[in-house]
Amino acid sequence: MKSIWNDEEVKELFDTVERTKAENKPLKNAFQIHAQKFSRKPNSVRNYYYHEIDNLSADETRCKRIGINLCQHTKSKLVPFSKEQEQEFLENIKSLTGQGMSVRAACFKLGNGDMTLVTRLQNKYQNLKNQEEVPNNIISFRDRKKLLTDGDINSLFMGLVKLVKKNAAEDAYDRIKEEKASFDATLKEAYAEINQKDRELSKAKGDILSLKAENVKLQKKLAELGYTKQEKLRKLLAQSSDIMGAKN
Repeated sequence: MKSIWNDEEVKELFDTVERTKAENKPLKNAFQIHAQKFSRKPNSVRNYYYHEIDNLSADETRCKRIGINLCQHTKSKLVPFSKEQEQEFLENIKSLTGQGMSVRAACFKLGNGDMTLVTRLQNKYQNLKNQEEVPNNIISFRDRKKLLTDGDINSLFMGLVKLVKKNAAEDAYDRIKEEKASFDATLKEAYAEINQKDRELSKAKGDILSLKAENVKLQKKLAELGYTKQEKLRKLLAQSSDIMGAKN
């Protein structure tokens, strides 16, 4: 279990807090980031941070050695709201929400962007809203029924994202379908051409076989013609011999 903080980790924590403040984000973000990086618990980091502010305030030498500017790490002392301040705060919230702002945006405006104060104002609003002594007409939720809340906006945004994804998927499906149809047509033409070539090849083979058969017939006929001529020549020679013998 981690328990020892060295100067490097302390400097890292204070730097993270400074960056978080510069980005106008809640300090709890800095504690969560540091806790995750150094395997600590966010609440432990938070408690150590505020405790270390006191330690460094009392040890200027160590503070300079580590390189921490405590002007950016002052501990705010919470002053309780008076009844008049609570009433004024609720009226300001009512006025701003009546203009279409969410409670969060109204608190941000009243807190001038100071996230520590903004968080406090949000918590104060929730506490006052939950108290029974707060009159129902201080903040009329009915007046805001027609206004979009942060949840409504998030729901609309997510719905828009889903719609965009659906349209993109449908476009991709149509494109793939068209490409498949084009490929099928090309393949069909290729098959038709191959079948035509096969028919032509079969016909050529038949023609060759016919020519071979005709050639055999011709050779046979020539052979027969040659035999007949030889027989006639022998007969003529025989007749010539008979005639010559008769003369002698």
